Parts: sequence; structure tokens; C-alpha cells
Amino acid sequence: MWTVDPFILGAIFVMGLSTLITRLLGPIIISRLSMGPRSLAALDSLPPAILIAVIAPMAFATGIAETLAAAVTLLAATRLPLIVSIICGVGAVVLFRHLLV
Repeated sequence: MWTVDPFILGAIFVMGLSTLITRLLGPIIISRLSMGPRSLAALDSLPPAILIAVIAPMAFATGIAETLAAAVTLLAATRLPLIVSIICGVGAVVLFRHLLV
């Protein structure tokens, strides 16, 4: 049978609670602020910047298969819907790992 450490369970609960509070308070705080067009443009550019910050180290530090798969995904993302781009990326990394390793 499984045993759960109370400290681990508490950590999971606190992380979930902090995520919930962040998600609930974010829109409330933003709705009370008046932002100009430059601030709105900066907020609009955050999701792609965060995505690149997460993906770039993996794409360039792990190996040639991952780098090539990132390039395939980037090309697919310029023309295809998001889910198709993701499927292309996963398929490309599987294919390149099989062929190059």
C-alpha cells in the first residue's frame, strides 16, 4: 500500500493554493489598473517570451534531434494550428531520435 508523507502532501496543497490565489487575484488586480497601449503591448508579448525562455534551452542544449525537431515545430507553427504544430514537433523529435541516435 502507498504511504504519503504529510510534508509532501502539505507542499502539494500549498502549491495548489498558491496557484489558485494567483489565478483568482490576477484578473482582479489587472481590472483595477488603467494601462496604456505600451503596457498592454508588453503584456501581450509575455506568453511567447516565456514560451521561448522555456523551450530554447531544451532545443539547443540537449542534442541535434531536439534542435531539428524545434526547427520543424517552428516551421509548422508559422502555417498550421497549434495542435498540429505540437503533433509535428513530437513526431519530429521521435523520428530524429530514432534516425540520429
